[in-house]
Amino acid sequence: MNDIDRERLEEWMQKVDEWNPKLFTLSHTPFKLRRYFSRFKRRVAIARMAENPDLASKYRSKLHNAYATEELLNNIDEINANEQQLINILDAADSLLASTQYLAGASFTMADVMLIPVLARLELLQLDKEFIHSRNQLSEYWARVKHRPSYHKVIGQYFSGFNRHKTFFTTAFTVGLRDFFRKY
Repeated sequence: MNDIDRERLEEWMQKVDEWNPKLFTLSHTPFKLRRYFSRFKRRVAIARMAENPDLASKYRSKLHNAYATEELLNNIDEINANEQQLINILDAADSLLASTQYLAGASFTMADVMLIPVLARLELLQLDKEFIHSRNQLSEYWARVKHRPSYHKVIGQYFSGFNRHKTFFTTAFTVGLRDFFRKY
């Protein structure tokens, strides 16, 4: 394990962890869809509080977080800062990947594991051309990572090809059906 830079590993884990993927995703989701799922999520939390009074404080916390996220989505400065933070992460990764195969050295590490869902999210949102493929080293890294068996097992099976649409439609159908029958 001498080919891993521990300091860089921790630095990258912290960088990725500090970024708010939920804010980015929701800010790139159509308003009507976002409003519908947000309202559904709040209804589920309220129904769960009624069913499980002993867990009410946990669900109240979830509701508080949902409202706080909605407030953030109304703040364009927060959204822009969040996107700039992502751009800084991706630019730094692109620069670093010019001299090393993975983020913390020659071996695949937890730093890479933390960055992969970020890149997968960008691809799922169809923002990969703008955020990934505009950076040559990052684009090559992403192609290399997508060929790993672990990627196919954990992420690829849900978000490649037709499965991307299947996952979305299954989720939308299930939520729509539960909302229609008021089964929260």
